[in-house]
Amino acid sequence: MMAKCIQLDMECAAICYAAAQMMSLDSRKAKEICRICSDICEECGKECSRHKHEHCRECAEICMRCAEACREMAGMAA
Repeated sequence: MMAKCIQLDMECAAICYAAAQMMSLDSRKAKEICRICSDICEECGKECSRHKHEHCRECAEICMRCAEACREMAGMAA
């Protein structure tokens, strides 16, 4: 039941770390990584919000905020 949630949590952590590294390097590909990061964070947030555990609810909120920040970094914000 929690396998998908855990998998997405790990993917989210990995891509957030990669995005932070690329931005700190002022990489030409940072915006592309941030676009991918926003997608993964949003997917993770949606999955986590489906669970009743408090830590999942907190994770969902943080993931959605991260997705929005990544969209802003990528120039995708509305």
